[in-house]
Amino acid sequence: MSTDLRKSLSLPMLIALGAAGIMGTSWIFTASDFFRDYGAGGEIFGLMAGAVLAVCVALAYAELASRYPRAGGEVVFAFAAFGRGWAFVAGWLLLGAYVSSLAFYVSATGFLLAELLPIMSTVPLYTVAGTTVYLPALAVGVALCIAVWLLTSSGMNRAGGFQLLLFSVMLLIGLILAVTGFSTGSFDNFWPAFEDEADPASNIVRFILPAMTFLTGFSLVSTLAEDADMSHRKIGIAVIATVVVAALFYCTVLLATAWLIPWQETAALNDGVIDAFRHAGFPTLAWSAFAISVLGLVTSFVALFPAASRLVLAMARAGLFPRAFARVGPDGRPGNALLFTLVLTLALGWLGRGALLWFLDTGGVYVGLAWCIAVLSLYRVRRLHGNVVAPFQAKPFWLPGLGALAAICVIIVILVPGTSMSLIWPYEYAILGVWAVLGTVIYLLAPRRTEHEMRQAVLGNTGDDE
Repeated sequence: MSTDLRKSLSLPMLIALGAAGIMGTSWIFTASDFFRDYGAGGEIFGLMAGAVLAVCVALAYAELASRYPRAGGEVVFAFAAFGRGWAFVAGWLLLGAYVSSLAFYVSATGFLLAELLPIMSTVPLYTVAGTTVYLPALAVGVALCIAVWLLTSSGMNRAGGFQLLLFSVMLLIGLILAVTGFSTGSFDNFWPAFEDEADPASNIVRFILPAMTFLTGFSLVSTLAEDADMSHRKIGIAVIATVVVAALFYCTVLLATAWLIPWQETAALNDGVIDAFRHAGFPTLAWSAFAISVLGLVTSFVALFPAASRLVLAMARAGLFPRAFARVGPDGRPGNALLFTLVLTLALGWLGRGALLWFLDTGGVYVGLAWCIAVLSLYRVRRLHGNVVAPFQAKPFWLPGLGALAAICVIIVILVPGTSMSLIWPYEYAILGVWAVLGTVIYLLAPRRTEHEMRQAVLGNTGDDE
């Protein structure tokens, strides 16, 4: 019986899973806060700069994914470069980030729908971290989680097709918002893009940190590489295309919002892009912007859920998780890994938005560290197998290192107490510590397999590691 996943994702599906997985919900609402704190120029130009640095890191992912088109992304890269230990570190970090995000979506779904359906905020169940969890909201989130599990379990071709449909709708709505903003607004509403007393360069640099967290989802493409039905080079292209498409979408809609009415007025509103279009006299388009946020939540769920299951699959292949999670059915689907992902998500999803924000914040640290591991893996693999040319090559060679350096800066700013970007003391620091200790215990208890067996299971027939 084959142990490989069924290849069913087309290039448009793979890009949609990656890009729509990046384009989540919060940015639609937070435009008011970011315009106020950084100026319209700080957010938009900072996003552009963040996108450039994200592309630098994505180049490493693109080359490695084209070289090792196996489920698990960073787990596979780290295993090929450094072995079992680093593979566990990479996988454990990302599993924490992915499952935290999925659990947050369970609680955030009902909260978002409460804008339309006040019933979502009735029948209080309990309060965690200052946030009340309501029965209808929790029920809707659980239902969405189960629906995504059923969708992805039915085959990635169906999940990819559904994602492509939702992504197309998001792009269409974004285009309508952009055309309306640029055609009815004025450049004078956007420029000057900073407050008179503000330092433009400082605001742009300060926003690079949150901008890079907006663009972290490109690694989903490499995690789903084994599901891709295309040449290895196209997988690398899909990684880069994912960042570019998402960044263009962000910047275009935000610039159109700043163009529509004076951005200082948007900064004084509550719900960012939504309120800007409502304030400008376009209530239908305001609801369309809200629709983007709802679609963004669903598409992020559809992308992250199978990606998390592929991390579980890759770690089981390496003997880091029970063998049962490495099982692939005759239909080419990792049923046990998908079910385990469902259980993990629901196990955290009941906590509510307040507590899950702690987990979500720590996920930024995990992703940044995973970026660094991937870049180091690229340089190590090149050193080990320099005679084997990857289907997609990162050029020039120093660019991924520049992106990794930026990721390190993000991590330092987040971990050092007392900054505006610091983790919340003591809860989020405690979560980091507990996750590290739990990972150490699991790694030490994991049964070891022979080196040949692990390499064959994790890397498959990928060329330079046969």
